Amino acid sequence: MARRYDSRTTIFSPEGRLYQIEYAMEAISHAGTVLGVLAKDGVVLAAEKKVTGKLLDLSSAKDGGYGGSGEKIYLLNSNVIGGVAGLTADANSLVNFARTAAQQHLALYNEDIPVELLAQRLCDMKQGYTQFGGLRPFGVSLLYAGYDPHYQFQLYHSDPSGNYSGWKATCIGANNGTAQSLLKQEYKDDIEVKDAIGLVLRTMSKTMDSTTLNSEKLEFAVLTLDPATKQPRAKIYRPAEIDALLLSEGITKKSEDTEMKAA
Repeated sequence: MARRYDSRTTIFSPEGRLYQIEYAMEAISHAGTVLGVLAKDGVVLAAEKKVTGKLLDLSSAKDGGYGGSGEKIYLLNSNVIGGVAGLTADANSLVNFARTAAQQHLALYNEDIPVELLAQRLCDMKQGYTQFGGLRPFGVSLLYAGYDPHYQFQLYHSDPSGNYSGWKATCIGANNGTAQSLLKQEYKDDIEVKDAIGLVLRTMSKTMDSTTLNSEKLEFAVLTLDPATKQPRAKIYRPAEIDALLLSEGITKKSEDTEMKAA
């Protein structure tokens, strides 16, 4: 029955379903995990990288730019970090749209765009791709970790249908059900960034498909307030910083290569 109604995004099935949107969400459920936790003094994001390999050139992540491999975690604005799960090419298009929208708001109002407004702008665009013929939904879900003076630190999630929602802690991508169960058990409303970092790393280590947890498989970012200026400060960790963080939290698992060298 589904095959009659899944060829276009604009056709409802007799059960009232839009199959192409459901298929887009299914694609996201196979993507690398992205996990976000909202603390009272910041927001923490972590993501599992799927594109790895010894021959991959990661010099830009180690030396240039603002950190990150450009696969999972992006700086959308000075006050918003985005984590993506799904098709990376679709994500690049949405990230560029978000950055443009944030700069237009800054030029018009001389202030950083509120986090929810940025999520709304992206969701308006994504919803349009589910309503008009000849278009397909974006195969991407996003987590927005941000800060604005109106509602302080915030964490939002949006999906291919154009829906968005605010969360205290959530997960998208592969194994998101397991991760959310762990977060429900351990999350506390008064959690601080230091504890949130530990919670995120512990949860990632239990839910990632890979047996080793290191900077090759993980991206990490934290949004806090600068103590001096009281302005949001986004930090996307570089590979060496991620390894040091894992070591300090006692989560690093020695890889086979490291063990062989030690032997």
